[in-house]
Amino acid sequence: MVSSIAFPHIKNKHIRNHTSCFTMMMKVLCIMIICMVVVAPHAATLTCGDVNSKLIPCLNYLKHGGKVPVPCCKGVKGLNAAAKTTAEKKTACSCMKKAYKRLSGIKEDNAVALPKKCGVSIPYKISPHTDCNKIK
Repeated sequence: MVSSIAFPHIKNKHIRNHTSCFTMMMKVLCIMIICMVVVAPHAATLTCGDVNSKLIPCLNYLKHGGKVPVPCCKGVKGLNAAAKTTAEKKTACSCMKKAYKRLSGIKEDNAVALPKKCGVSIPYKISPHTDCNKIK
């Protein structure tokens, strides 16, 4: 008789039971959605692949200077936004140093100037001499 108390305006017992079942299913569904949101895994940590893909549009500027392409600044800003934790900042720094050594022809002055030209402030200098372990 719980269903007649919960739904007194519904006269038909079959409809009342069906409505009660539907309400219960909706509650369970809402709880499941809330649990999925609460326990959603943290986004994967930053990788060198992420860093490289964001900075590929900057390669011509890094080698030759001139005007910084819009896609390059978009990548620099995206990388800055992605590197939130100290560990991610250290990873980004380390990946940039590896790329710096792997790619020939990058001019250090262009690399150092890049963040500022894109309107981004990072806690280290982009240079093959930067000690990434000192980043906080």
